[in-house]
Amino acid sequence: MGRRFGWLWAAFAVSSYGTGLGFGAFPLIAVLVLHSGPAQVAALAAAGRAVGAVVAVPLGPWMEFRRKRPVMVAMDLTRFAALMSVPAAFALGRLGFAQLLVVSVVVAAADIAFKAAGGAYLKALVPPEDLLVANSRFESTTWTATMVGPPLGGAAIGLFGPLTTLVANAVSYLLSALGIRAIGGTEPRPTRSAAPRLRAPDLLEGWRHILDHPTLRPLFLNSIVVNGLIMASEPLLAVLLLDDFGFAPWQYGLVFAVPCVGGLVGSRLAHRLVARFGRREVLYAAGALRACWPLGLAFVRPGLPGIVLVIAVQLGLVTCCALFNPVLATYRLDHTAPDRVARTLVAW
Repeated sequence: MGRRFGWLWAAFAVSSYGTGLGFGAFPLIAVLVLHSGPAQVAALAAAGRAVGAVVAVPLGPWMEFRRKRPVMVAMDLTRFAALMSVPAAFALGRLGFAQLLVVSVVVAAADIAFKAAGGAYLKALVPPEDLLVANSRFESTTWTATMVGPPLGGAAIGLFGPLTTLVANAVSYLLSALGIRAIGGTEPRPTRSAAPRLRAPDLLEGWRHILDHPTLRPLFLNSIVVNGLIMASEPLLAVLLLDDFGFAPWQYGLVFAVPCVGGLVGSRLAHRLVARFGRREVLYAAGALRACWPLGLAFVRPGLPGIVLVIAVQLGLVTCCALFNPVLATYRLDHTAPDRVARTLVAW
């Protein structure tokens, strides 16, 4: 797929490994440094993502008709600056829960904007027949980073403190920005045929496209259900495993690292299963199965049985997600016009 895709993949990989190292950094800092309770930890995850999503809404129309690489670089630098403010405040003795909440909102909004711009750029960079392969490579990289990152991050936290992985994550965004700049080549500025100014209907164009599409609509609703279950369980698991059950940080990281083997399996199988059974069949089967796995977390218990159960649940969930995600990403790009991609991905 060429040198330019190679640089894009490298930038994606370095930020993915940084994210893997920093997995759970916010709840860990909230619990271990600020001694926050379950309600605050849950609010940190839920409010940060929800408010971040709202903040990102106007960014969709704004970036739709701009060159995507500068937007991606700007979002990387925004995440770098926001994350580095946390250790800076800690060093000055000024770190508080409110700052963690604000940083989580900024990072969440920048994440959404970066992924939307990145998806639109990938659609323009890679031929349609190579999109599934490209998305599968991204998915495989994500799960490899998630498998390697949390145990190393947990060990780093045990040795150097809970802020270590946050700094590593911030630096990874800086390196990602440099990688995106190294892609080179010319990126034509998208032309806008409608009114030059941002209009209120532009904010809803992404959702309009999703909800009017007969296949994207149920896939979108499926994503809401599954992601809602995952978002609801993640911060509570952090409190349950670290506080109530007394797991060490490295054990917490291991619980989420081992199942990532399923991510490698699922992403590797995506292209073969689509070729054999068809894209829609794979989407519906994997999408339905991945919605069921988080229910098993209701039966987590202390000790080794609890660790084994969490690993088993996460293994099934990750395998289905890694199969579903690249196929969905490719289908979504194929069924979205170039002048709607950024708004559609922001809405998603």
